[in-house]
Amino acid sequence: MDTHRLGTTGPQVSALGLGCMGMSALYGEADRTESVATVHAALEAGVTLLDTGDFYAMGHNEMLVGEALRTAPAARREQALLSVKFGALRDPDGNWAGYDGRPAAVKNFAAYSLQRLGVDHIDVYRIARVDPDVPIEETVGAIAELVEKGHVRHIGLSEVGADTIRRAAATAPISDLQIEYSLVSRGVEDRILPTTRELGIAVTAYGVLSRGLISGHFARDRKLAAHDFRAHSPRFQGENLQHNLDLVEALRKVAEGKGVTVAQAAIAWVLSQGPRHDTVIVPLIGARTRERLAEALGATAVTLEEADLTAIEEAVPADAAAGARYPEAQMAHLDSEH
Repeated sequence: MDTHRLGTTGPQVSALGLGCMGMSALYGEADRTESVATVHAALEAGVTLLDTGDFYAMGHNEMLVGEALRTAPAARREQALLSVKFGALRDPDGNWAGYDGRPAAVKNFAAYSLQRLGVDHIDVYRIARVDPDVPIEETVGAIAELVEKGHVRHIGLSEVGADTIRRAAATAPISDLQIEYSLVSRGVEDRILPTTRELGIAVTAYGVLSRGLISGHFARDRKLAAHDFRAHSPRFQGENLQHNLDLVEALRKVAEGKGVTVAQAAIAWVLSQGPRHDTVIVPLIGARTRERLAEALGATAVTLEEADLTAIEEAVPADAAAGARYPEAQMAHLDSEH
């Protein structure tokens, strides 16, 4: 597994990271035993970056990741780097109640995350969405204090726009920006990627398969549980879904011509964007099973020539997807979209 440094100040991490959210929340039921086994398999394959959030199933995901680390061989456990998001407020029914980026809250969230994960420090810590009532300088400043005390190693950002990136970077060193980036979500290319490149900030890209939409495995007639995020996502609704899956079929033809799966083509495309944009981009793979993990890891062996990239982008042109990437209420929380 190749490795990259997360920005000029961040840690050295694997070329792919493992996004663990789906093992606990938002994509339907998951098997805890298989989830832990998938984390172990990822570590065995050389994946070092594990991404979670304290609000994923209200702490469940952090405890699951903590269990996986606790039961992994010592050598594998020591190689793991934890990226943690905080700030999203939930209630006992699982409803969302905004974001809290106050300095006192930042430190409170961190204290609980350290306990649930069973570690003495968090490698990269970031607020999931900007708190509109708290200047980003105050939130980042609080994380910087945690860095000074050794509870956190590096500071990250999540779903913020170019102006906020600059303000945060002027406050403290930023290792990476976590943001959605895929064949069907390319808005970061206009202002955000040039800004991160200028400031020496890496990108950890989530949603590289658009929550399974462009994985090649999502069926048109699939029934989604009410608590599955995709049941409410505009891209998975009615005519939008039909249109988007037609794009997947176009991508499938290109992938088959290359001898790879749809998912591998989509992941390899994101991997290729780092060199194209002269920056470090680390895709986060949301695999919940060892089978899906193995498929995703296969993307690291795929070489896309310029002709391949052209064919992929003709199959799935920029802005071709139908529907926003989040429901309207959640889009309002994305500083990156403003």
